[in-house]
Amino acid sequence: MAAAGWYHRDISQVVAEELLAKAGRDGSFLVRDSESVKGAYALCLLFQRHVYTYRILPDDEGLLAVQTIQGIQAKCFRTLPDLIGAYQHPNNGLVTPLLHPVHRPRPDEDSGEPGRGRGLCQAGSGEGPAELLTLPTDGEDARGWGHTVPCPGAPPSSRTHIPQQLHQRLQEQVHSSPASDFMGFMAEYLTHHVQDLEALCHGHPQLRHLSTALATACRALHSEIDFTLAGLETLARVFDPPVSPRSPAREQGFLSSDPDLELLLNKISSVNHLLSSLEKKVLKSLQETVTRHNLALPSEAMAPLPAARPLAVQNFEVKMGKSQRVALTVDVESGTVTITKRGGGSPEEVIPQDKILQLIKYQSVQSKVRLMCARENQKSLSRDFIFPSARKREAFCQLLQLMKIQHSNLDEPEIISLYVGTWNMGSTPPPRSLASWLTSRGLGRTQDETTACIPHDIYVIGTQENSLGDREWVEFLCASLKTLMAIDYRVVALQCLWSIKIVVLVKPEHQRRISHVHTSSVKTGIANTLGNKGAVGVSFLFNGTSFGFVNCHLASGSEKTHRRNQNYSDILHSLTLGDKRLGGFDLTLRFTHLFWFGDLNYRLDMDVQVGSCRCQAGDSGGRGARGVTVPSLAQDILTHIVKKEFQVLLAVDQLNLEREKNKVFLRFSEGDISFPPTYRYERGTRDTYVWQKSKPTGMRINVPSWCDRILWKSHPETHVVCNSYGCTDDIVTSDHSPVFATFEVGVTSQFVPKEAPGSGPEALACIEWESIEVILKTTSRSKCYIEFHSYCLEEVQRSGENTFQNCDIPGFLKLGWSSKHLPVLNPILPDLEYLGDQHLLLSIKGVESCESYGECCLALRSAIGTTAQQFETFLFHRGEETGSVRGWMRVRVPRGRCGTRERLYEWISFEEEDAEPAAEPPMCPKPPPQRLRSRPRSLPEPATGYTNPAYFIFEGVP
Repeated sequence: MAAAGWYHRDISQVVAEELLAKAGRDGSFLVRDSESVKGAYALCLLFQRHVYTYRILPDDEGLLAVQTIQGIQAKCFRTLPDLIGAYQHPNNGLVTPLLHPVHRPRPDEDSGEPGRGRGLCQAGSGEGPAELLTLPTDGEDARGWGHTVPCPGAPPSSRTHIPQQLHQRLQEQVHSSPASDFMGFMAEYLTHHVQDLEALCHGHPQLRHLSTALATACRALHSEIDFTLAGLETLARVFDPPVSPRSPAREQGFLSSDPDLELLLNKISSVNHLLSSLEKKVLKSLQETVTRHNLALPSEAMAPLPAARPLAVQNFEVKMGKSQRVALTVDVESGTVTITKRGGGSPEEVIPQDKILQLIKYQSVQSKVRLMCARENQKSLSRDFIFPSARKREAFCQLLQLMKIQHSNLDEPEIISLYVGTWNMGSTPPPRSLASWLTSRGLGRTQDETTACIPHDIYVIGTQENSLGDREWVEFLCASLKTLMAIDYRVVALQCLWSIKIVVLVKPEHQRRISHVHTSSVKTGIANTLGNKGAVGVSFLFNGTSFGFVNCHLASGSEKTHRRNQNYSDILHSLTLGDKRLGGFDLTLRFTHLFWFGDLNYRLDMDVQVGSCRCQAGDSGGRGARGVTVPSLAQDILTHIVKKEFQVLLAVDQLNLEREKNKVFLRFSEGDISFPPTYRYERGTRDTYVWQKSKPTGMRINVPSWCDRILWKSHPETHVVCNSYGCTDDIVTSDHSPVFATFEVGVTSQFVPKEAPGSGPEALACIEWESIEVILKTTSRSKCYIEFHSYCLEEVQRSGENTFQNCDIPGFLKLGWSSKHLPVLNPILPDLEYLGDQHLLLSIKGVESCESYGECCLALRSAIGTTAQQFETFLFHRGEETGSVRGWMRVRVPRGRCGTRERLYEWISFEEEDAEPAAEPPMCPKPPPQRLRSRPRSLPEPATGYTNPAYFIFEGVP
């Protein structure tokens, strides 16, 4: 179907509706891939300003038919064009005949956002479906390159038409392609394109003409590689033992002038192998020389590997009350906090960890904390301490948290520490030490020296442009962590896509707690077929908590914001991670915690023309590093960086702006950025930004930018705290600075009920609904139902059709369900402690198409009680905001199952200065109103929670 202009591959439902709305005529139609059934299609048809969606399903024999209601005979067709042709006639069961095909948009028609309809390519006009031959639709390759080819028996006109189309596409790409020098080779191949297609139809998939064109185009590369390879092999032979010379056969093969493509790939592989092994060869040779000649090494002794050691006792100088100076001593191993007053002669006060009831952080004074302790007379005692800085206060709180964890009697952890790091290594080897990166030291919100070397439970490290071999990189990371932490971390997963890598390491004691490990990768390079850009991902369960991690490298260039947005959408749609049963849900809803990081490549949205190649961040005058005058705007940027006025620059940060428009990373969170832009530095220093970069298309200006970012998204009412977010200032091998973030994350374990099953009459908990209202951003008027997914349910539950519907407002559909049409859900366990950790995933689906219009996640914790609680949140689908949902629900728990306990992470709380505790809290308080969207803190908050005012039209708001 590559020639069928009405076939749009796997565009989303939202994009399909936008294209039909733009067409505007009754009978306008297009076909896209089904999102609910693999190998099926969705026929989208416009009639009276509403879009009707019909599913086209294949049967066991591969015949295609429009899905009908039970009892009606379906019409079957061999090919999709045959089906479309038949339904162009009236009285076939559709609301209107298929009259006006909506073709795939050309790049210049795509609303200023190239590639928004993922995988779109230009289609010619006037082609007829009768000359198409359907290819199998299962598999990535079939979908990526189209499903049809000209039949060998087709008229010559159809054979010549395809090269004309391809030549036209090539001409349109020349102005933006860096490969314009290969125009002749490309054009030559396109002339013979049909011959490869005919050979493929006859069962010969070798693509001989493509191989010839590539080999000819790469002829000049042979000589360059021969020159480099000869030099590397000469250097390698210098350090090779004399008994292993290079074999003559291999040498003769590499000196061949035959421009064979396979030979070229072998040469590239040899260069890669030599570069990765050369350093080891040289090091081994030099070490043998030292041993053989008994040479003395410099006296610089390497630090011995530290043994497993207890945490040192830490001291803090603080103020108690208004002016009393005291010393706080925290001994994690013994489980005590000692208060020593200065100069008063008072005895020390020792507080055991089991007497510490609560730790309250003040938000108005970032360095102040209140310690609540139990006394023998049953009355609690509170002490207020003011630390020299907020970072010292955080270190004190982390140590007390660690003390509680170590001295608890729990078999399974309730809280873990997580490290996430990202670094574009610039295709150069790393320095010998990564200590500052792995211990979160440098610029920004960093770890205090008292807690920097406390080992984390999980390390997740993502790199881009990493030239090291996979095994070599993993061994280097494990050795670095063992040197720093004296722990042999275990490898959970390694996933690579070219030079994009992600490694997950855990403490040995946690290895048994990790299960259901999945890895995946997505290419987003040229034509989504090259892996120089893309993403790698890892997901797993830690006991009962699901984690997802995505490391990506998006399109570069200040002007390619829309392309980066499309990269994000492609990754979101194509990355296969997590529970397969949740495959129909948005990737961001499949995990309790999802962390997304990498070289996102979003820049500062500024048009700067710089006359010099380098500008020193420390310059206060108007001249660059080479004495050339720097324009005022560029100098203003440097001034803001030097003065640490980052909020001014973050206001024009492309990622923040795109998040503000709801284009990417909906409802993700990011730590406060208090470190300078991490790109583009001059290699070897962190004092100078390089503003210009030579590219095949010309000179590119690189404004200093925060390209390297770490974001996360968690289920509602879960515990996750970002303790640090910054970059290093001493790793200078790349033009990017490594970025790190550390998190405190609450986790759940397999729940064991206190009452054994069968010990008495089984009491059931139930989840009841009073009503649900949904507002969808759609031109459809389809009836819908709701699917309920949760690990606390034995199986997926489904509601009845909506009982209320309103589509008076163009572009929006309001649906309603009463309690009679909503199922009562019975969790598999009725215990309050268990239900407080559970979540429900809701999916709004059309009755006719079974396609999802949007999904959301609800927490059960705030709905537990005897009275219904209101909920309200957004709906998402394929990374886009598609509507909102609200309603009333309650979770009833049997009387004998209401026991619960305080979690380890709940004893630290936040409180405003002078805030008084409530005298008598209500039994079932309604949850406070929450902001419905996570926004960058550098941007102003809107007056309302909803981002689209049209949602309020139904509420009577003008």
